[in-house]
Amino acid sequence: MIRLIQRGLMYGNLFHVASPALVDRYNRALKHLTGQTTTLTDFYVDISGFSPEVGEALNDPLYLNHNGVNRQFILLSTEQRHCPLLEAKFSTSQGILKRFIAENEAALFALTARDAVAGELVNSIYDVSTPKRLFDIRAITVEADTTGGAVRNAGTLADKIDAFLSEDDAWFDDVLIADMITLADQTGDVTRNPVHLKPLKVEKGNFWTSHFGGLYVFQTLDHPATIASGEKPDDVPTKYTFDLGDRNRIAKFLEYNDLTETIVKARGIDGAAILRQKMDFILVSAVTEAGVDLAGTSRRDMRQLARRHSALLPDEFHALGDLVNWAENGGKWPRIASDHPAYFYTLRAAPSADADLVNMLLSELSPHDVRQLFICHKQAFYAAYADWPDAKKEYVAQYLEAEYKADKAGARAALFGHDAPMETPKPDTPDLIARVGPWGAARR
Repeated sequence: MIRLIQRGLMYGNLFHVASPALVDRYNRALKHLTGQTTTLTDFYVDISGFSPEVGEALNDPLYLNHNGVNRQFILLSTEQRHCPLLEAKFSTSQGILKRFIAENEAALFALTARDAVAGELVNSIYDVSTPKRLFDIRAITVEADTTGGAVRNAGTLADKIDAFLSEDDAWFDDVLIADMITLADQTGDVTRNPVHLKPLKVEKGNFWTSHFGGLYVFQTLDHPATIASGEKPDDVPTKYTFDLGDRNRIAKFLEYNDLTETIVKARGIDGAAILRQKMDFILVSAVTEAGVDLAGTSRRDMRQLARRHSALLPDEFHALGDLVNWAENGGKWPRIASDHPAYFYTLRAAPSADADLVNMLLSELSPHDVRQLFICHKQAFYAAYADWPDAKKEYVAQYLEAEYKADKAGARAALFGHDAPMETPKPDTPDLIARVGPWGAARR
């Protein structure tokens, strides 16, 4: 993995905890949440405050995510919103944390200037001993406060101020006044600078989880299903359950729910260019597994490499080539059925609330497309990367650094962006109701 780390493709964009003040705040929050502290004086954290170095020092990679549910978090700065979420157990967790930080940015900026904010993504269960337990998670509620209880104390102070202003004898209540002074020392003037974190509750909806070998749970669709990356569970309440080998059934599921579209027919993208790049990735996989050295190979060399090693190229390569030929030169539409190994390479998520989840699923169904796998499903990418030949590791690391890391937003937009729907043109003349009124033309 050293190639990825050196190029910032693994453990990249983390928040550096280096100053004694930040380390002290982190330890106070860590003690508050877990009862533990770290002796490290320099480490990096993700959006949730999880640090791989601290996890290794504590010999507990789940020190902020016990049992893989109810993830706890430590915020030292609002800058953590730009960080990834490492060791994610649910696909929804990072989005929830980003939304919480965005909706409370001003308050969190003020609170983290003096203390760490510690919190938890709370749901209704404390273990996922069986796949069925996942469906008991109905909503995620974010609970957070500083380690000193600034938010709680501010709420208490606000209540006491209301009592002081509304009760007739409050001026003579020495205990009330003393409590207000003590709390104000801790929170500041809450009448001018309110210390308040907006509550956030998010319905669970559809999600991916790493539990049980990886499960995609689509429970809110017209045709719900659970799709397993590993062994198919037999105790889930969705009507349909598939594994990644059920390609025809997954294809029908995606079609029935209008979750995908064909890349070459999608609006606003260069579908042929995307498919050509997928062909390059398939080519690289084929030749490196056969021991071919790709040192010094440029993108211009790919066509020559394909001709030289044509006997090694799988069906996916040739089918995508036919589709590119149709897109660029016309001719007969190549029929690529769902049982064909190239089928899922030809699709991307259609516009929907679950587009990211669908692209994540498609990346597992088209594993040679290393770019999509890296963007949409990093855990699967890192697991696959560990078993690749060195030649493929080097090529992919160089490619991602040069072509993706340089412009992440642009690459994502080119691959997965959707144009705004075209507006229906307004008629030049008013319609019938506008001309004669809702009750029709008046009779003479």
